[in-house]
Amino acid sequence: MAILKVCGIETEYGIVTRGFEVSPVASSSMLINAYAGSMKQKIGWDFFDEQPSVDVRGAVTGVSYPPEIETHLVNAVLTNGARYYVDHAHPEVSTPECLTPSDIVLYDRAAEEIVRQSIVSVNRLLPEGQEIGTFKNNSDGKGNSYGCHENYLIARELSFGRLAAQITTHFVTRQIFCGAGKVGSENGAPEVPFQISQRADFFEEEVGLETTVKRPIINTRDEPHCDPQKYRRLHVIVGDANMSEVATFLKVGTTSLILALIEDLQYPDWLVLRNPVSQIRAVSHDISLTTMCELQDGRKMTAVEIQQQLLETCRHYLLTHDDPTSGDADKILLEWGSVLDCLESSPENAADRVDWIAKRRILEGFAERHGVASLSAQLRAIDLQYHDMRPDKCLALRVGLRTLVDVDNVLRAITDPPINTRAYFRGTCLSLFPQNIVAANWDSIVIDTGDEILRRIPMMEPLKGTRAIVGDLLASTTTVEELLLRLGATDSPGWDPLMMPEPGW
Repeated sequence: MAILKVCGIETEYGIVTRGFEVSPVASSSMLINAYAGSMKQKIGWDFFDEQPSVDVRGAVTGVSYPPEIETHLVNAVLTNGARYYVDHAHPEVSTPECLTPSDIVLYDRAAEEIVRQSIVSVNRLLPEGQEIGTFKNNSDGKGNSYGCHENYLIARELSFGRLAAQITTHFVTRQIFCGAGKVGSENGAPEVPFQISQRADFFEEEVGLETTVKRPIINTRDEPHCDPQKYRRLHVIVGDANMSEVATFLKVGTTSLILALIEDLQYPDWLVLRNPVSQIRAVSHDISLTTMCELQDGRKMTAVEIQQQLLETCRHYLLTHDDPTSGDADKILLEWGSVLDCLESSPENAADRVDWIAKRRILEGFAERHGVASLSAQLRAIDLQYHDMRPDKCLALRVGLRTLVDVDNVLRAITDPPINTRAYFRGTCLSLFPQNIVAANWDSIVIDTGDEILRRIPMMEPLKGTRAIVGDLLASTTTVEELLLRLGATDSPGWDPLMMPEPGW
């Protein structure tokens, strides 16, 4: 039976320096330190459980391992339960675990504001004429791509082979409504003036472990960050970073529903693509949306037709099954159907929701007014400016994109964690006891009580440690010693056997 789709987004931001030269690693560190320096206590990341090279297919050779984690770089845990760190020479924000796609939108927007505040803070420290800038995009136009990764909780009992075969169709075709758009092509792909996705050109394999070279549509990293006997974490590297809140909502919401279909064995067996690697590029390169995708049984359908079939399957599924998105399903179906109707009949009407259409409108208007060639430097600069994190420069903020979250809620989400996942316990502990938290990660917190040993509090269940379970406990606890004592007491109202402290770390 499908489980609730706890999910998260990790976004690597493009970074640039103006007026001075340092490495991207150094500038990313400066950016994050400028923000983390304002915290009561900068809490570092605990790498104790990190195993990014574990492959669901079994042992792999050394050449297939991802790059080693650079533990000396800035790696902060925030009070909203998020992680802010340097990754592959980029500043990256990982949202806290969220129970709904709506919460993902909220905390993805909070991540944007954290980056914007970081820009302001770091540039105040720099001499006049020097500044650091960031972009929420996926390509530098020089052959380098950086990711916006999604993560979904799925049942361990689900066959990974079935999962990979069936979810690929969605990953190849969903870009028609969640692609960010890009001028030109890269990575040896055929040249096009404009395409739907920033990432599509960089995928070269169907299935694999890598995330920076020979990128696969389906990533096989088997690192659940929770109870490995019960869960997997599907690590999705195939998506674009979106400026549109609706696109982010649909990207996560539709994927959550289809994963539930697959878990409950309700996915149509015939709806599987024959050559997904070539077709992910073909779909991206065709802004007319008429390219035919070939299925394994020989049928041919456009990406819009495939998405319409997936939508209808999800509608039928939800008539007899529980909502795996904890209340967002009706809104997902409504937005999904609306955008597909626009893409089928009049794509321009989706410019208020779909990044690539909004961006193309800007580019075409500029090119027509100024007689600019399709692959000119001016258009590439406009492409980049769409993603600029500076509010006065960001073109995405000027094109009328619909919003889904209230600004006041976004500002609260910068510091406050979600209340309905274990991120609540992590973030609230960091707020209450910053001087006692040595380090934290997704599934544990390390506490120093001042005695000879450190204590680790495991959090192996993503849906425990919520406000409903531990809110009263945390509100009535004044010291970490009291917290540890009460967590270990079976009569405590917040007691959870999966949060018992482990001594001797």
